[in-house]
Amino acid sequence: MGSADQHGDLPTYRWRQAPHGLATRRQLRDMGLRPGGHDPVAQIACRRGKRRAWLYRIDLAVPKLPMTLAKEAALDRAMEARQRCPRCARRYTHCLPLKTLGSCLECHDGTPADPATYFPPPADGHRLAA
Repeated sequence: MGSADQHGDLPTYRWRQAPHGLATRRQLRDMGLRPGGHDPVAQIACRRGKRRAWLYRIDLAVPKLPMTLAKEAALDRAMEARQRCPRCARRYTHCLPLKTLGSCLECHDGTPADPATYFPPPADGHRLAA
């Protein structure tokens, strides 16, 4: 069974030892659910106590909210910020090392980019991928 810890009085379980009826946020998401405003009821410790995840009651979880066009557009803008090179304005299909290099590899050191991995810069100012 779990024990009390420094994060309140929540019981702590070891990896794969949590009782049935409890799930992490990721497990709830895979079931099409979300916590729905309920606080965690326990936590799970893994990697020798260095990592923790909150556990929520499955019976109190509610269905996930559907994706709306506004949410989809916001997510696309967030991904664009990570995928578009500020120098050449190409949008890549993967996230760029902007924190370390500040641009795509081609702009940084001349390493040629595979044309299948990026979209050319927009001609009309439209920057959404969808």
